[in-house]
Amino acid sequence: MNRKIIIYSASWCGPCKYAKQLLEEKGLEFEEIDIEKKGISRDDLYKITGGRTIPQIVIDNINIGGYTDLQQLDKMGKL
Repeated sequence: MNRKIIIYSASWCGPCKYAKQLLEEKGLEFEEIDIEKKGISRDDLYKITGGRTIPQIVIDNINIGGYTDLQQLDKMGKL
């Protein structure tokens, strides 16, 4: 199944790195959007995803939250 995965992140963010690593280990492709490089503020991020912290992970246009939420999906076999 081809899923559209977007990760809103920043270069200095540890949980962002771990989220990307988990997706890579699962062989899942994703688009990374660095909020600092793109000039996306926390308020903008909230308008886009409903979350203000990074990473914010969106799968098939549904915001699933951050790295911990991604781990939960993996543990439930839903990644």
